Amino acid sequence: MRQIRFPGESPEHRKARALRERVDDLRHARQRILAAADAERRRIERDLHDGAQQRMVAVAVTLGLAEAQFKKDPDAAAKLVAQAREEAQLAVKELRELARGIHPAVLTERGLDPALQSLAARAPLPVTVSATVEGRYAPAVEAAVYFVVMEALTNVAKYASANAAEVTVEQVDGHVVIDVHDDGVGGADPATGSGLAGLADRVAALGGRLVVESPPGGGTVVRAEVPARRSG
Repeated sequence: MRQIRFPGESPEHRKARALRERVDDLRHARQRILAAADAERRRIERDLHDGAQQRMVAVAVTLGLAEAQFKKDPDAAAKLVAQAREEAQLAVKELRELARGIHPAVLTERGLDPALQSLAARAPLPVTVSATVEGRYAPAVEAAVYFVVMEALTNVAKYASANAAEVTVEQVDGHVVIDVHDDGVGGADPATGSGLAGLADRVAALGGRLVVESPPGGGTVVRAEVPARRSG
């Protein structure tokens, strides 16, 4: 962002004003992050209530019916137990998908490269991942990198009409630099959706920045830079 200069303003005053503006930007980003976190908690509560919780209630009811049928009609009871098992398996699947969206276990346990490879494997189009970082970063840094890539690939799948995408992650001059590039139709406008705006706030809160380059017909590049704070 280009710095505004005021006539007669000393360098010290200019630096102080720039610092105040930076603090204001971070305060506003923090407020948006908190609001987004509250909305996300409500979404998770709804998902749990409407998904896994309802399935587990159905499991309990079905097992109760099976118990009642067990002595007089063992075959019917066995069918009910099988139905309850299917419902329980679906509940486990929904909980895993929900947990992955909150914070993926593979990221916590194995680090960025395996987590990004997992994202690429789940994408509905070919995705190449090149991650040259070594060691572990602070959890907030790794989470920011992961969710930038996840949101960018989600947008590629939904809107880009792309044939392939490429993800690169490297450390440059004390920053983790993330690039997600696709060969789709371009023309993406980050101002029209909340996903990239929320990511920009997350990245800004860590002292980084996120930009989107998406000329019509030229594909889209989502680029983020995050200070490379190490774990511990």
